[in-house]
Amino acid sequence: MSNLTAARTETAAALQARALPIVSAFLLGVFVVAAAGFVSIPAVHNAAHDQRHAIGFPCH
Repeated sequence: MSNLTAARTETAAALQARALPIVSAFLLGVFVVAAAGFVSIPAVHNAAHDQRHAIGFPCH
C-alpha cells in the first residue's frame, strides 16, 4: 500500500468518525422537535410549534 493510499484511508476514516455523531445529533434533534408536537403537555407542544415556525417548517 502506498503512502498516498494510506493517507486517503486515514482521512476517510476520520471523516466517517466525525460524521456519525453529527448525523446522530441531527436526527435526534429532528425527532425531538417532530415528536414534541404530538405531546399533550401544552408547554412542550407550544415550544415545538414555535421552533417549527422559527425554522420555516409548515406545521399547519
